[in-house]
Amino acid sequence: MKAVHFGAGNIGRGFVGLLLHEGGYELVFSDVAAPLVDAINAADEYTVHEVGEGGVDKVVTGFRAINSQTDPQAVIDEIATADIVTTAVGPTILRFVAPHIVAGLATRDPSLPPLTIMACENAINATDLLRDEIRAQAEGAWDAIAGSAIFANTAVDRIVPAQAPGEGVDVTVEPFFEWAIEAPPFSGNLPSIPGAHFVEDLAPYIERKLFTVNTGHAATAYFGARAGVDTIAAALSDPTIAADVATALEETSALLVAKHALDPADMAEYRATILRRFANPALPDTVWRVGRQPLRKLSRHERFVGPAAEAAERGLPVAGLVAAMGAALEFDDAEDPQSVDLQRLLREQDAATFTASVTGLESDHPLFPAVLAVVQTRQGALA
Repeated sequence: MKAVHFGAGNIGRGFVGLLLHEGGYELVFSDVAAPLVDAINAADEYTVHEVGEGGVDKVVTGFRAINSQTDPQAVIDEIATADIVTTAVGPTILRFVAPHIVAGLATRDPSLPPLTIMACENAINATDLLRDEIRAQAEGAWDAIAGSAIFANTAVDRIVPAQAPGEGVDVTVEPFFEWAIEAPPFSGNLPSIPGAHFVEDLAPYIERKLFTVNTGHAATAYFGARAGVDTIAAALSDPTIAADVATALEETSALLVAKHALDPADMAEYRATILRRFANPALPDTVWRVGRQPLRKLSRHERFVGPAAEAAERGLPVAGLVAAMGAALEFDDAEDPQSVDLQRLLREQDAATFTASVTGLESDHPLFPAVLAVVQTRQGALA
């Protein structure tokens, strides 16, 4: 069995690639970073180091890497004979992955089983986004190739911090992980991926992860940066920050309970698990890494505005989420282009224009006044 994985970074090697290896797949990494591709091809094995309680070292073998920028045909040829294609490149990069998959499907032997395609991204229904890109770029060939693929959405969760210098292609990760995959597209013929679990309805898993892990991680980063704390673990050791993050997650949990009929006790336990993971002192994650790209994280369907808007529409509390947005507005990192743009926009635009353009909220939305107020507060501090 063979799996082609787009994105040979830390998540690709330390999470998705690891589980595919454990499922018995030969791994073909595709990336555009030439030094990384060369380093992978120079190694016979790499180790995934799990740090924290219960962590073990796991060795990965049976892999190679291709530079899709300089040798796209090699990637296409691998896709044509693969069993699975996965991605961990970021939702905005999926459109650049699509042409390779289109070409691979077009040259695939019709006698082969359908190619399983799964986008493992921090986005709701990312595989649907990839499928739509493939359909658009295939144009008239879509009908001919559509039957050669199975598209399954996934929800992925594993903290992989910035890696220490000199680690080579080894990866340090937390012991916890979750890979939920929607089962219906497979019609009962599920692929073998140890550690992944297949579910009938993926929506609750995706939103539980995004609105707890992603929301909580970013909230910790923004509250921590505002307090002058450098690491995520250190931020959560501050009782005030821990309480602020907990409040925001209690609000997202209330939404998830109302929307998906999840059990409140289960959600409380899940929140506690997430906060323990963030506080893992063996993960040297910084508030600057986690907080980067604040404009994206403040957008309409992301980790703050997304759940807060739905909660406001239901009349549920949102003060904790709005407070986290207020902290995000103060995120000022000269090395992060989005942070620089954020602070520039706050100075150049009036509060209503900024709120509408950055968050995507309509002025008559029930969440708009609360977000407008924290924008005005930030702009007042910058004046």
